[in-house]
Amino acid sequence: MIDSKNNNNSTFLSAPHKLVISEKPSVAQSIAAVIGAKQRGDGYLEGGGYLVSWCLGHLAELAEADTYDKKYAKWRREDLPILPESWRFIVGKDKWKQFDILRTLLRRDDVNEVINACDAGREGELIFRTVYCMAGCSKPMKRLWISSMEDEAIRQGFADLKPGRDYDGLHQSALCRSKADWLVGINATRLFSVLYHRTLNVGRVMSPTLALVVQREAEISAFRPEPFYTVSLDCGGFTATGDKLNAKPEAEAIAAACKGKAAIIRKVEQKEKFEKPPALYDLTTLQRDANRLLGYTAQQTLDYLQSLYEKKLCTYPRTDSRFLTNDMEASVPALAAVAAGIYDMSIPEKPNAVQVCDGAKVSDHHAVVPTSAAGKADVSALPAGEREILRLVCRQLLCAISEPHRYAETAVTLDCAGYGFAAKGKTVLISGWKAYLQEQTDKPLPELEEGQSAAVAAVSVKEGKTSPPKHYTEDTLLSAMETAGAKDVPDDAERKGLGTPATRAAILEKLVTTGFVERKKAKKTVSLIPSQVGVSIVTVLPEQLQSPLLTAEWENRLKQVERGKLEPDAFMDGIAGMLRELVKTYAPVKGAEALFPSGREIVGKCPRCGSDVTESKKGFFCENNDCRFGLWKDNKFFAVKKKTLTKTIAAALLKDGRARLTGCYSEKTGKTYDATAILEDTGERINFRLEFDRGAKARGQK
Repeated sequence: MIDSKNNNNSTFLSAPHKLVISEKPSVAQSIAAVIGAKQRGDGYLEGGGYLVSWCLGHLAELAEADTYDKKYAKWRREDLPILPESWRFIVGKDKWKQFDILRTLLRRDDVNEVINACDAGREGELIFRTVYCMAGCSKPMKRLWISSMEDEAIRQGFADLKPGRDYDGLHQSALCRSKADWLVGINATRLFSVLYHRTLNVGRVMSPTLALVVQREAEISAFRPEPFYTVSLDCGGFTATGDKLNAKPEAEAIAAACKGKAAIIRKVEQKEKFEKPPALYDLTTLQRDANRLLGYTAQQTLDYLQSLYEKKLCTYPRTDSRFLTNDMEASVPALAAVAAGIYDMSIPEKPNAVQVCDGAKVSDHHAVVPTSAAGKADVSALPAGEREILRLVCRQLLCAISEPHRYAETAVTLDCAGYGFAAKGKTVLISGWKAYLQEQTDKPLPELEEGQSAAVAAVSVKEGKTSPPKHYTEDTLLSAMETAGAKDVPDDAERKGLGTPATRAAILEKLVTTGFVERKKAKKTVSLIPSQVGVSIVTVLPEQLQSPLLTAEWENRLKQVERGKLEPDAFMDGIAGMLRELVKTYAPVKGAEALFPSGREIVGKCPRCGSDVTESKKGFFCENNDCRFGLWKDNKFFAVKKKTLTKTIAAALLKDGRARLTGCYSEKTGKTYDATAILEDTGERINFRLEFDRGAKARGQK
């Protein structure tokens, strides 16, 4: 590290430098190579009038509750809500060195401008600003905002640096999000954990997402399948089917009437239809397709895409846009050629770049597309996951610039023995974008005319059952998160969803790691199933913490903060008010013991209240939290005698108030002896004393 006060370097330091701070070392190296910073320092690169360093992700994060007051180390309802007046950030122990390097660089006299080159999104803004503020820096700030790590994109980005103040709203939104998550997580988790006597993680976005999964499971459990019956006519070149019937005898009677009879074509209708090409990928849509087609989790897809971005093969991953900017229209044919090479198919005959370019629908970043550099890369050398994700991105681009899929749909109604039947067929006219899907299409119907007689080769009755809703997969849950569970939301509507494209994968992973949701594979499908504790916590959570729509409204308010339409203090006041009301008014659900069984082994009955005493890692404690009776394993009375308070000893003490001890160590003599431990409980304190076999005077100890 160069010391700005070192006189030996005074000449070297006299030239002004611009300090560039990225999110990761790999990104810093890519940027440094473009701007000519090739000289290595300790934790930074230098050259061309630039210093380039990095953050290692979140160098500093919001401090734990007990940082504000040591009493918060214990979880008590009476201390809630915890609402810091002045927020504190702390640097992780393993990240102090890099933070110190950045702080020193930020304070160097020769640094006259700081460039934020962290990922161009909400979290990237927060990562940079936190370090910038903690270092006490007030130097002029610029923002590098790019959607690709290609050399040319970096050069253009540096040629068009934005004023840092243009992103103040983004920073405030990120900071509000972080503080809100902290407040809800700390206060709600402590409240429900204390009330229900076990650790129950509650999250501002995680909990309503869990509620979606639990609600779906309830719908499946409540569903009662109903049988139905259909009569089908095998007419040689096609099959005609009647209406669904509730009664099997009715279906069998129709089948019997039709047997041996001919069917008469009453009506033939043919319509030309088309399906528009899909839009390009945003992150969530890509995650959904990758889950459905490849079985990847949302987190895996994000990790693969992030790696492709850093390798300059794909554009910025954490985007919520499915279009390109209008000025990119001219570059689309070249990108399509790259995509065709990687996907090993030809470019559409009539590529339409215009339909994928709409600047009005691009927010911070455009859709995910391959880069021009991807065309020169050895794709076969990529890890399998990255290669498959890149191929999906390429396929989507080819589909998006293709013609609509056009087909003729033929609908036929028939009459047999006085009963009505119907058949449909599809004839593809122009494959269009579906040529890249390589999917089988519906069979066409033969040429049929009204009044024509069709021989019936066979008649059958088929039994079916109504189907329950399907379990959520990551594909369908991500879709539900986009709309906060609302259905039939138009594609062009502004979505009030749960989380953001950048955070949804982490939310799903946390649901799994906390044990609230389990991944269960059946055949090729991996479903998301709520655990018993996941169902229980949704059962006891109030509406404001589990409602997807209410949480989505909070997310919408964050967008308003970003756009400068809502003051950050107003947002935070709303969160604080909600938590004050929650702590003040929430009453535990009756019968919660059944909802949250401890699962621990019962050792005996509590001598104070008669409830079960169970074993935990640290001792033997009454299940009635209000009782506070407990026998700690780390017990001085037993330790000085070189004895351990075992389950057997605890059980004897609880049953009889006494337990036989053998081989006790005497500190005075250095010898061992046998005695009986006597439990004495005052109702507030627990004491032990020894009773000796030969009637010797007992030695009382606490």
